[in-house]
Amino acid sequence: MSAENLRKIYSESGAEALYLEQDFLRTYLTGFYSTDGYVILDGDGCVFVADMRYFEAAQRALEGSGVAVKEGSYSEALGLLKGKKKIGIAFPFTTAARYLALQKEGFELSDCMPALKKAMLYKDEREISLIQKACEIAEDGFLATLPEIREGMTESEVAGLLEYKMRLFGASGTSFDTIVAFGENGSVPHHETGMRKLKFGDPVLIDFGCKFGGYCSDCTRTFLFGDDKKHEEFKEIYAHVLTAHELVKEKLVAGMTGRAGDAIARDYLESKGLGKYFTHSLGHGIGLQIHEYPSLSPRGEDTIENGMVFSDEPGVYLAGKIGIRIEDSLMMKDGKAVSFMNKTQRNLVIL
Repeated sequence: MSAENLRKIYSESGAEALYLEQDFLRTYLTGFYSTDGYVILDGDGCVFVADMRYFEAAQRALEGSGVAVKEGSYSEALGLLKGKKKIGIAFPFTTAARYLALQKEGFELSDCMPALKKAMLYKDEREISLIQKACEIAEDGFLATLPEIREGMTESEVAGLLEYKMRLFGASGTSFDTIVAFGENGSVPHHETGMRKLKFGDPVLIDFGCKFGGYCSDCTRTFLFGDDKKHEEFKEIYAHVLTAHELVKEKLVAGMTGRAGDAIARDYLESKGLGKYFTHSLGHGIGLQIHEYPSLSPRGEDTIENGMVFSDEPGVYLAGKIGIRIEDSLMMKDGKAVSFMNKTQRNLVIL
């Protein structure tokens, strides 16, 4: 991150210094991922406090970046706050124990997440390139998995195979726990992947994504494993979900609210008698976390603007029967919604 952006976040926080220990916020501010460590941001600059597990690697990675690296742990991080009174912390991601410990040190605590959220809403060229690569890897992994899916495999086996393929293509891990749902299991939007075995004629819903350079991708594809000629309702609903998905890409433009974006898909599905079966939001922001801002939901007040990255994932779920979701990761560019997903089909696939 540029020194200018760091100064802007610090200035807008209204605190004398920011104290952050959450992994995604450390990565955002420094560009270096670690499972532990502390970032102090004040008027003098940004310091990453790392213990010996990360100190050497952080020094190499952050040389010339403008981020200073100091060896130490919690006590050393507190030492950098000496003489300061008002400290900004990330309220939504701070434990009560840490809040009370900092309060006991005599600090006045304020929430710096509004300033961080404002910055994180907009992805720069580096962030966009990492998200693009994460999306490419996810699609490559999915395409490599499809030919190896066989009757009798469990949901867990298919999830494991897909995650392995994404790793082979360069993913550092998954964006979230991969969801594989066979048949009736697809009617639960966040089904817990299990041991249900695949049968000929089953609908298959796979919600997946991976990380590259710390940034996430998110994609869902629904297809049929063979056609037993018993899925006319499924095919009809699939066509409507696909239309809702594509209408968002066509009609969503910069300046609209997340609520208006959600309504594009929701109103169409409502017109087909399916509105009550669309039981979640249209989309969410994507970045270092799989769920960020903006929010595209019936209550979404964020204005969608150039540089924002988010999902487009309308779905229809008939309890105990079927579930259909089609999802791409999108970005707002030149006033229009543009998909990162350019390799996998959205039309109904029958394996």
